[in-house]
Amino acid sequence: MSSALASTGGQGRVAVYSGTFDPITLGHEDVTRRAALLFDEVIIAVAIAHHKKTRFTLQQRLDMAAEVAASLPGRVRVLPFEGLIMDFCRQQGANAVVRGIRNMTDFDYEAQMAAMNRKLNPDVETVFLLPQAELQCISSTLVREISQLGGDVSQMVSAAVAARLAPQTLQA
Repeated sequence: MSSALASTGGQGRVAVYSGTFDPITLGHEDVTRRAALLFDEVIIAVAIAHHKKTRFTLQQRLDMAAEVAASLPGRVRVLPFEGLIMDFCRQQGANAVVRGIRNMTDFDYEAQMAAMNRKLNPDVETVFLLPQAELQCISSTLVREISQLGGDVSQMVSAAVAARLAPQTLQA
């Protein structure tokens, strides 16, 4: 434990939960809540994501994540990031990366990513968390698609996110 504290500059256990969060879902919120109970600080790292066409701008994704973070227990911060997550972890003094996994497909991908991240920075541990069973079917991609087709996403995202996904806001 002392080496983990030393690697975070005495801040305690710091975890990074990264993603594009386009948009942030109740599954993401659940994983963040669980992580906040395990770590002294959780950083929701919103990827700039030049490689992806996102529905929401970086600032909108940061704002939605900040709204969610404000309702969570513990110390949860929201920051943008670009580049390698291990470099971001080093910059933030993080000693863990949190990954939400919903199914075996997620696990296969995330296990490979965790092994590569360990090669890049063996001081940062990857922690897998499963969202509650009723949230495991939710993905940002499906939320965007359902919303674009006029479906109800109110059981998949927070009320604030649902309002941003409403058809009248899609025109803006």
